[in-house]
Amino acid sequence: MLTVKQLDVKGKRVIVRVDFNVPLKGGEIRDDNRIVAALPTIKELIAKGARVILMSHLGKVKHKEAPEVVEEQKKKNNMAPVAKRLSELLGQEVVFVPVTRGEELEKAANALKDGQVLLMQNTRYEKGEEKNDPELAAIWAKLGDAFVMDAFGSAHRAHASTYGIPELLKKEHKPVAVGYLVEKEVANLTRCVDVKPSDRPYVAILGGLKVSDKIKVIDSLLGKCDKILIGGAMAFTFFKALGHSTGTSPVEDDQLEYARNCFAKAHGKIVLPVDTIVGDSFDPAERTTISILPSVDVPEGFQGLDIGPKTRELFANEISKAKMLFWNGPMGVFEQEEFQKGTLAICEAASELKDAFTVCGGGDSAAAIKQFGYAKKFSHVSTGGGASLEMIENDGHLPGIDVLK
Repeated sequence: MLTVKQLDVKGKRVIVRVDFNVPLKGGEIRDDNRIVAALPTIKELIAKGARVILMSHLGKVKHKEAPEVVEEQKKKNNMAPVAKRLSELLGQEVVFVPVTRGEELEKAANALKDGQVLLMQNTRYEKGEEKNDPELAAIWAKLGDAFVMDAFGSAHRAHASTYGIPELLKKEHKPVAVGYLVEKEVANLTRCVDVKPSDRPYVAILGGLKVSDKIKVIDSLLGKCDKILIGGAMAFTFFKALGHSTGTSPVEDDQLEYARNCFAKAHGKIVLPVDTIVGDSFDPAERTTISILPSVDVPEGFQGLDIGPKTRELFANEISKAKMLFWNGPMGVFEQEEFQKGTLAICEAASELKDAFTVCGGGDSAAAIKQFGYAKKFSHVSTGGGASLEMIENDGHLPGIDVLK
């Protein structure tokens, strides 16, 4: 793949697919991390004299809803505040075009001078975006002389802006490349897929709510890892499959057979919790009791909300042996102070590793390590939870990356 550093783009219009899907409240950006993450690529193109056309989605626009609901969703997910913040961060004007096609957009793109930046309205204003509509992709592809993919969090989706545009430009023999953010993600996550002997023991830690969300990841990691530590709510599906009582803990009954077979064929690779912290309600306002159970059998009327002290010790011991670590999913309800210790224990154990390659696979895990101040202790923190998991699942392949090769 070409990288943004290799592109000769002076005087050329370069379409850059970025991930500006930032949290908005009342038109104000609550966290600009995703905008900041795209700055190295944008600044590289500005310095090279490119005419930069930025595209991103923001939130969800459900086009099957009633027209007035769709309009409300569009209003809520307008990119205008993003253009304002990007302009501040770059220290130069960013031309904001409030439409996604037509004369206004074409004129603005054609009027760009070398080093100028344009941000188009939310790609999801178009119902053809998520369907990779060829007509829409063709309209957008005509705007550019080159394409740069720097939205790793959207690389697992074959949408018009992530797949359709580069596919068409390639056919026209126009350059397509990865930006700095995507280049870094691919390099780091590929290492978790193509495991070298020097990276063993390789330990994966999986948590979160559902086994069904991570079936392919578990199957893939079983062939790559030396140990897989499973915590969080998804552990209770395994416990029920193995004959334990789970109380009111969330269990996916349709995944019990999978969990049973998976555990059996793992031949000791899967390590499950040995004790549990339970409460009589998930809701703090309704909760009256929190207990540390010395086992994983949860009594009726209680649910598991974190791994217990013995499990924290067990998991920390397994992590201490690792030369490579991949982590996705918290060990408990870390948003509540009473159930943070399991997730914190993973952070601490990972941070104490010497000469090991440690990856946090985005999503809630990334939110947790940021909250607890451990983000800089990891070798790599992915910007795309779903994309990082799919890259592991698919042995390093994602549609929005493969199309650039």
